[in-house]
Amino acid sequence: MSEAEGRLGMTHDACAELSSFTRPMRRNFDRSRNIRSVVTNVEAIEREVEKLTREELSAFRDWFLEHDWREWDRELRQDVADGKLDRFASEVLAEHGRGETKEI
Repeated sequence: MSEAEGRLGMTHDACAELSSFTRPMRRNFDRSRNIRSVVTNVEAIEREVEKLTREELSAFRDWFLEHDWREWDRELRQDVADGKLDRFASEVLAEHGRGETKEI
């Protein structure tokens, strides 16, 4: 009997079964802790944004919009590279080939 088995009063198999049962709960706990951390960061950012002057807010808004578009473009390029849009492109080209599209 291992030290852990002795302390818990459980067999190795029972310990393994308990471990497999609690593993998803530990992952959820870790995920929950990460979510709380993100929420705390977002709340801190929100508080700082609320302190900005009108001019600072305007500059921040301009920066954030540009940042958001760059991130969206990056994600779109990655989706294209990963082939995630191939099916849609094929469908559109097929529709166009069948004359089911019109010029706009």
